[in-house]
Amino acid sequence: MPPMASTSLFFPATAAAPARRSFSSHRSSPSTVPSVRLRRASSSLVVSASASPPRSLDALIFDCDGVILESEHLHRQAYNDAFVHFGVRCPPAADAPLDWDEAFYDILQNRIGGGKPKMRWYFGENGWPSSKIFETPPSSDSDKEKLVDIIQDWKTERYKEIIKSGTVEPRPGVLRLMDEVRGAGIKLAVCSAATKSSVVLCLENLIGLERFTGLDCFLAGDDVKQKKPDPSIYVTAAKKLGVESKNCLVVEDSVIGLQAAKGAGMSCIITYTPSTANQDFKDAIATYPDLSNARLEDLKLLLQESLVTG
Repeated sequence: MPPMASTSLFFPATAAAPARRSFSSHRSSPSTVPSVRLRRASSSLVVSASASPPRSLDALIFDCDGVILESEHLHRQAYNDAFVHFGVRCPPAADAPLDWDEAFYDILQNRIGGGKPKMRWYFGENGWPSSKIFETPPSSDSDKEKLVDIIQDWKTERYKEIIKSGTVEPRPGVLRLMDEVRGAGIKLAVCSAATKSSVVLCLENLIGLERFTGLDCFLAGDDVKQKKPDPSIYVTAAKKLGVESKNCLVVEDSVIGLQAAKGAGMSCIITYTPSTANQDFKDAIATYPDLSNARLEDLKLLLQESLVTG
């Protein structure tokens, strides 16, 4: 990978800040957790009918990558395989195919949503590459888009191969929580910035065909013009679900997703991954290391509390 010091690549690291609620994976049961109460110690403010009408949980919306499956290392592998396949070499040090290492990709994927925007940004900052697609770096906008499209299409197929290998499993608690939500008659959706074909494959293989076809709404990056952190995908989901944004709860794993949910007027809980654990989730109503201990009744209480605590 070309040296990055001369570019504005690296975005200032944000110090980790505690979210409004943080749940340990060691808790024994939801009923034993004192923090899941409709009260905040600083003001002794309790949710009551006299204060404001309770907020109901009408829809739970999952992101896919990082939430349903821990996938960023799989995406990185697929991109690097694509760079090798097409001989993608970036100036000025173009003696080997481009390789996005783990540390760099953690920053990139937590800053820019969607695969094509990632490549456009990277090539724009570091110089457009030579490749088997174009022997000399593309100069016209149409050729640049063609390069990005071809690489992304190949990368998507490679990612599908990895998913179909049978070595990938859903993150803990995901299937149980989905079933709880469905059993309670609450609407269920998945909204991902990734390519639709790859998300469909992931969902069919990881949550099963029955759960996937039973979703009340499914949107992917292909369905909106602007990717997260733009709120378009969640605004669109609320319309398709026929519910108010304030009654939707989003499950995300990164600040990008959190910003998209908040921008759509939705509350958000975070189930972080190793690559997002140190991000600033102060605007989330709760954070979890995974969803093993995220129970539906907890989420309902957290949503009601968020109406009061803001």
